[in-house]
Amino acid sequence: MSTATFLQAKVGGLPKPFWALWTGTLVNRLGTMVLPFTGVYLTQARGLSLGAAGLVMAVFGAGSLASQLLAGVLADRIGRRATLAGSMLATAATMLALGFSTTLPAIMASMFVLGLVVDAYRPASNALVADLVSPAERPRAYGLLFWAINLGYAVGMTGGGWLAQQGFALLFWIDAISSVVFAVLVWRAVPETKPEVAEQEGGFGVVLRDRVMVAFTLVILGNALVYLQTVTMLPVAMAKVMGLGEFGLAMALNGVLIVVVQPLVSDWLGRRDLSLTFALGVAVMGGGFALTAFVSSPVWLAATIAVWTIGEIVTAGIAGTIVAALAPAHLRGRYSGLFGFAWSLASVLAPLVGSRLLDVGPKTLWFSIGGIGLVSAVGMVALAPAIRRRAALNES
Repeated sequence: MSTATFLQAKVGGLPKPFWALWTGTLVNRLGTMVLPFTGVYLTQARGLSLGAAGLVMAVFGAGSLASQLLAGVLADRIGRRATLAGSMLATAATMLALGFSTTLPAIMASMFVLGLVVDAYRPASNALVADLVSPAERPRAYGLLFWAINLGYAVGMTGGGWLAQQGFALLFWIDAISSVVFAVLVWRAVPETKPEVAEQEGGFGVVLRDRVMVAFTLVILGNALVYLQTVTMLPVAMAKVMGLGEFGLAMALNGVLIVVVQPLVSDWLGRRDLSLTFALGVAVMGGGFALTAFVSSPVWLAATIAVWTIGEIVTAGIAGTIVAALAPAHLRGRYSGLFGFAWSLASVLAPLVGSRLLDVGPKTLWFSIGGIGLVSAVGMVALAPAIRRRAALNES
């Protein structure tokens, strides 16, 4: 196979508006430099106590919980493009407001609004992909967006860590500018794809009465509880086994594998049965975390990271494709909002559940997390026939 043919198979055949969305997503994630260092900023730059910083982060989480549901409704009512561009402009303004906030009430207000708007683009983005891309190409399209988010975040976090040492002000400006660039790019290069007003029937009540979607959301919640241990309890648990430098080096393997491997396999995975592929990925991810119970060195940690990263790669792009297959066209924003809500809820529950399990013992934590992954995978297998029927019905 020639290089041109290979590239065509991996990135060809997708519409130009999708690539505008992809480029904007990459730019936005490259500029994501504030959130990974929020705790450090609050305690060091603003001098907040750990208790006050925790309260501020809880307020951010409350905003995030409401964000996905609200954004899903807006994506269906006022349009995908308007919701995405508006949320990015609001994110830019809120980032600057947070950067100039000096009192605790002002910081808390800014963080609540930031929780509402910073990821509000996701339901609109997911709906846009479903609107723009044919069902056969959606796994590849969602996978490429996943790849852009991970690549941009890895570079942004690395750059943000270095720039934070020079002072935090520049981080807020970079984050704001990247958000504005995303908004402008989408507004100019991506058409509005919202169905006609006459088709706008129902709301979240319709979504919540969809048993298949609700069951799938519970599977996603389990998957998210497993995955989010990477940024909650995994660093805490590994700090007792190795130095933070060794941990960071091992974790870099996750980003490397995703950047190198995921684009190579996303089109092949997209041709497999969606539900069973997702179930396999969740099971592998859970197994990788269960193996963490036996980690005693950076090398063994890297081995477990490789296992759950393979699971992450397998699931990349599949979840969004399933949501698109389940959702009626005029409710794609709301369905994507419920999907995003599962992740927001998991971001609140993961540290609460994980910390209590870790208090009992590392093996209790990692075997329990592995068990959650296995149960989620079994649930996904059980849902597979219903998802196949719905996908066939919506594509007919």
